[in-house]
Amino acid sequence: MFDNLTDRLEQSFKMLKGQGRISEVNIAETLKDVRRALLDADVNYKIAKDFTNTVKEKALGQKVVESVKPGQLMVKIVNDELARLMGGTAAEVDLQGEPAVILLAGLQGSGKTTMAGKLARFLRDKHGKKPMMVAADVYRPAAIDQLKVVGEQVQVPVYTEDGNKDPVKISRGALKQAKKEGNNVVIIDTAGRLAIDEHMMNEVASIKKAVEPNETLFVVDSMTGQDAVNTAKEFNERLDYEGVILTKLDGDTRGGAALSIRAVVNKPIKFVGTGEKMENIDVFHPDRMADRILGMGDIVSLVEKAQEQYDDKEARKLSKKIAKNEFDFDDFLSQIHQIRKMGNFKDLASMIPGMGKALRNMDMEEDAFKGTEAIIRSMTPEERKDPKVLNGSRRKRIADGSGTSVQEVNRLIKQFSETRKMMKKMKEGKGNGMKDLMNNMQGMKGNM
Repeated sequence: MFDNLTDRLEQSFKMLKGQGRISEVNIAETLKDVRRALLDADVNYKIAKDFTNTVKEKALGQKVVESVKPGQLMVKIVNDELARLMGGTAAEVDLQGEPAVILLAGLQGSGKTTMAGKLARFLRDKHGKKPMMVAADVYRPAAIDQLKVVGEQVQVPVYTEDGNKDPVKISRGALKQAKKEGNNVVIIDTAGRLAIDEHMMNEVASIKKAVEPNETLFVVDSMTGQDAVNTAKEFNERLDYEGVILTKLDGDTRGGAALSIRAVVNKPIKFVGTGEKMENIDVFHPDRMADRILGMGDIVSLVEKAQEQYDDKEARKLSKKIAKNEFDFDDFLSQIHQIRKMGNFKDLASMIPGMGKALRNMDMEEDAFKGTEAIIRSMTPEERKDPKVLNGSRRKRIADGSGTSVQEVNRLIKQFSETRKMMKKMKEGKGNGMKDLMNNMQGMKGNM
């Protein structure tokens, strides 16, 4: 996401390279290019203009410390302003009440039904809630069946009323059922249309009035760019919703919707969809997103994702093995499985400062480590534990068993040895740490 904008902003800041200080003369061309970059990212013209005017005002008012170069200062100012433009800090979701009610609204095709499942799973796993989803889309063919399938995927109950075509009555019935069954969060999936119409708006407004939700969240496809912003504005004028959920942010290399919506409707982006899987939902952190846009990575989110998968006991055990240089192929295989659970490898690597651009054009598909796993699984327990025993005949046998070549087996063994050394250095506080490790793991899977 935001790849194009990241590249353009990077080029803009290079214009200040070699300048001794920030002046109105040397900042003019930089800011003009920043504005063009924002417009190319599908950001509203007025927002882009106001943004660069604010940056200019703040930059000219700053005293440049000797140790800080003008380009670095501009990056800092632009970073702060990007975060402010997108809301400053993450917005909490209101889960008070028994049950708390979340009403999802948006156009057809925006991803409401899938997002209902993602949100239900998220609230259950991260907040310890017991959610129920409500099939209140009574118009779209198979909409109810789709929500049922989503419910099965995330193991969350779905409330339906056969034959009832009144979404208001269905929603009321769901609340009664939730209280009876002890479901403390109710997520209502409403009908969408291909375009905004009076009937649709009246219906969603009626449901909102009937169930008095804690949160009415507008779900919008970020890839529709300025159309997403315009639709968000129209929905807000009618529903006065509490927040926005941006879907398909992983497919939007421009990012204009994420940068514009907050400024246009003055409502926070609360969640973002970052992939097709049910676990691909994140709380929206404007400050972290600003870091990623400027190529600074997002170490905080990476650490959070890692903490979700690793328990303290296993981490301590692994740490001792690394310290003793006893990290083996079984441990490596285990780490691959943990990384898979955390999400797409390319997305994870892009959270490391400086890695996003390096990995952008690399082919990093879902089964990136398939060849690596096949080689390791073709090893005996002894060979996994002690790679030093891997002589020529053993390597030939492993290659035949894994459907790879001896050269690929040799490369993996060599790179594994280097990775083990890097992990020991990381443990001792030496080397370039996680960046080196990710680079080497990329090399491992890239050679398969």
